[in-house]
Amino acid sequence: MSEIRNELKYLPSHEWARLEEDGTITIGISDHAQEALGDVVYVETPEVGNALAAGDEAGVVESVKAASDIYAPVTGEVVAVNEALEEAPETVNASPYDDGWFYRVKPADVGELDNMLDADAYRAESES
Repeated sequence: MSEIRNELKYLPSHEWARLEEDGTITIGISDHAQEALGDVVYVETPEVGNALAAGDEAGVVESVKAASDIYAPVTGEVVAVNEALEEAPETVNASPYDDGWFYRVKPADVGELDNMLDADAYRAESES
């Protein structure tokens, strides 16, 4: 069974979002997504300074089995990317919620997080 953290919000497409103390939002893919992908071999993140709208394609994650688009869960400006993934994309498999995050945004409206699934709703959706 995949780990689903209660403090995170989720998209049906398996991205997660975490509101940080500084008001930024960290985004990655769920444990369920990394398990389904298999061994991650490449991660393309958006560029710092890019403006993203909720639902935009923000990057790509490639594994030995497939390539998947990463979608922005909220509207905002990219303020950081996880540069460690360039050299060690497998970090997404080992630590999808901690060291394997993809990027951070300064949200235009933090209330957009309310449009995402909570852990219980995501759990129900990913089990169906």
